[in-house]
Amino acid sequence: MGIEINDTVVAVGTRAGEAAIGIVKLSGNRSIFIVDKIFKSKNKKKIKDIDTYNMLYGHIIDNKGQVIDEVIITVMKKPGSYTREDVVEINCHGGIIATTKTMELCVENGARIADPGEFTKRAFLNGRIDLSQAEAVIDLVRSRTEQSLKLAAKNLQGNIKEEIKRIRRNLLDIRVQLEASVDFIEEDLEVTPYQEIIEEVKKLRVELEELIINEKKGEIIKNGVKIAIIGKPNVGKSSLLNLLSRKDKAIVTPIPGTTRDAVEEILYVEGIPLILIDTAGIRKTRSAIEKIGVDKSLKHIDEAELILLVLDGNRKLDQMDLQIISKIKEKNIICCINKIDLKQKLEVEKIKKYFDGKYIKKISALKGKGIKELENKIRSAILGGGDIVLEEKIIINSRHKKVLEEVKKSLERAEEALKDKISEEFPSYDLQTAFELLGEIIGETAREDILDKIFSQFCIGK
Repeated sequence: MGIEINDTVVAVGTRAGEAAIGIVKLSGNRSIFIVDKIFKSKNKKKIKDIDTYNMLYGHIIDNKGQVIDEVIITVMKKPGSYTREDVVEINCHGGIIATTKTMELCVENGARIADPGEFTKRAFLNGRIDLSQAEAVIDLVRSRTEQSLKLAAKNLQGNIKEEIKRIRRNLLDIRVQLEASVDFIEEDLEVTPYQEIIEEVKKLRVELEELIINEKKGEIIKNGVKIAIIGKPNVGKSSLLNLLSRKDKAIVTPIPGTTRDAVEEILYVEGIPLILIDTAGIRKTRSAIEKIGVDKSLKHIDEAELILLVLDGNRKLDQMDLQIISKIKEKNIICCINKIDLKQKLEVEKIKKYFDGKYIKKISALKGKGIKELENKIRSAILGGGDIVLEEKIIINSRHKKVLEEVKKSLERAEEALKDKISEEFPSYDLQTAFELLGEIIGETAREDILDKIFSQFCIGK
């Protein structure tokens, strides 16, 4: 159910600059009245007299009767609009002056400049979308890949909302069973079906755990994965970057220390953005410039989600290799034994002491051998060996994940209380807490500061 919003807002809904069209949009009870004051149609019709989803052609006129722009007006009357309010869009010629002057005339005639995200916030407050759908609008606008676009579109349709509502209904059913049992406490009758309720709570907890795990995959789809290519000088890091990116991005020479600064390249593996960083070779050096490069390499190790450690198969493992391994041992690592086209001196059995054997891959960056298999291992390391089938998954965002982690804790407390057969009021309280927390995801119990934080991420005009 919506709430009463009395003022009318206006904003430029397109990026500033030269373009074919610039859109000024209004939403609110006075939208049609305000635009009628500054618009003259060619056929003399008033906006208030045309049906919703119709257009009028004419001119924007200032208070002196001067023509500002030749425009087309689109009308969407409430409740069948994005905000469930009267919405008018003025399609001007693209450019800063025409759109800005048109917006100023709207303000002079009673509109207020919209806050960031205010149109979508009104859609939420008026009950057209829930909070998870509003967040999907941000994701849709920011999508950088086809996968992330599909994910945002699914969530905009209400996938998360329906899943959260289903879980909340199940929680409510469990609480009803528990609270019904409280009525029999005075009669000293044990009627609570503890084992049955424990199983139901456990089932919900497992479902939440899967949603939490899938959040990581969703973040990967949306934001990509940072991968640092690490190793000593002249082991083939730059050749590997060039091969994976299918470009001559990095300079390749037989001279150690050629790469003095990090070289970045973005590539896509099945729609997942991979930010590859070819780092400077790590070694002790007297060169001040090379030392800066080495320090940057160490920084990239800390920031990377995945490390591609490159070792030279034509050399034995030495002290510097071991020092590098010690610096990355806590990271997610794929060990690439390069130069398999040359005589092999590296003892693979020694490497297996430090790495999972399935994430050791022999390659030749020079000849292109083993690269397809390496790409498969990269994908497996990123996704934990699983797949992302968007049609079958509910993918939440990081805010939802934090809420679900708190919900999970509440369910764990309820589960323990039920196992110990503690008085029904205690697990019932934890289930109620979980119910209210889930409401924060779809906006039914979200605090004002949460709403402000979410909608402040939007651009003005959305």
